[in-house]
Amino acid sequence: MNYKIFGTLFISLFSVILGVGIVTPLLPVFAHDLGASGFCIGLLFGSFSLSRTIFLPIFGRMSDLKGRKPFILAGLLSYAIISIVFMYIADPIMLIVCRFFQGIASAMIMPVVQAYIGEMTPKGQEGFQMASFNISIFASLSVGPILGGYIHDRWNLQAAFIVMGILAFASFLAALFLLPATKNEHYRKKSQKQIPWKYFLKNSSIIGLFTYRMVYTTGIGMIWSFLPVYASLNFHLSTSEIGVLIMLGVFVSGIFHVPMGYLSDRIDRNLMIMIGGCIVCLSIFALERAEGFWSLFAINCFFGVGGGISMPAVMACAVIEGNKIKAMGSVMSFLTMGHSLGMLIGALVAGIIMDISGIQAAFNVGGWIMIIGLIVFFLSIVPKHK
Repeated sequence: MNYKIFGTLFISLFSVILGVGIVTPLLPVFAHDLGASGFCIGLLFGSFSLSRTIFLPIFGRMSDLKGRKPFILAGLLSYAIISIVFMYIADPIMLIVCRFFQGIASAMIMPVVQAYIGEMTPKGQEGFQMASFNISIFASLSVGPILGGYIHDRWNLQAAFIVMGILAFASFLAALFLLPATKNEHYRKKSQKQIPWKYFLKNSSIIGLFTYRMVYTTGIGMIWSFLPVYASLNFHLSTSEIGVLIMLGVFVSGIFHVPMGYLSDRIDRNLMIMIGGCIVCLSIFALERAEGFWSLFAINCFFGVGGGISMPAVMACAVIEGNKIKAMGSVMSFLTMGHSLGMLIGALVAGIIMDISGIQAAFNVGGWIMIIGLIVFFLSIVPKHK
């Protein structure tokens, strides 16, 4: 493991996602204040996921062939520019369009960075190393919502956008000067052939991982998109309190990530995914029965435990599959497509159901989506245990 590259990517990803975490819990309320309907709030998050889904396979495959650094730099710089554009938005439609372009920038960063780390990971340490790196994501998303709530309450939303832009540009500079030049990326296989996408569709292991990640992030999409509105309208919680709730699931998941990653290198990873998925499912169903801040607090902690148990195992399996076919960027982008589709489905489905039957019914549907995904994942691993 090259810890200089590991540290540079860790700090860069932490900084840019911290900026995103600052703004994320503020966007639904901001859109609602601009006059957005439930469906429009769903589109606010859905447009981000849609653009990511479209461009992920393109950037992931290109990074396998052209190198990682150019895509990382382009994505980080785009994030910085888009952060400034947010400051001048005055209607929901432009907010949705801006989020669409932010999704394109995200597609250049996340799977490419994870592929970079995955290729450097020693055999037998897939769970531990990926879980350790993903602390950059969980730590930044844990601190971000609380910091965002404080910045909003202390100053205003524009200040939050400025901070997001500064952090993204700082990440760009770190990657520009500290990552090795593309020609010196020792882990890139320059002569490898492209893996056809039909390979992924026929591989039961990859399809199972894809499905689980998609339904898991469907729940996240519902929570991030509509928990702020739900908590504000039903329980009259402050922006800071909402930030704490959004942070909790991520924070708890982050605490569990490293020990569960270590454990996933030693026990059945499929079992860990099933156990974690069941916990996530129960917590989503519980949201519609929430009675106030403390019940939401407990439910979000429970959700985080489920993610903390299952996701290190998912990422370890993804690294193993990527190493098998020597196309880590393609595998990571395919799984991140599942993530993006889940966010898209969660935001749009919850928005439509909110407009028709109320937001509590949306959380109930999210629980059933999780159940279906767990069944699909279980069926994908059955042949291996015959």
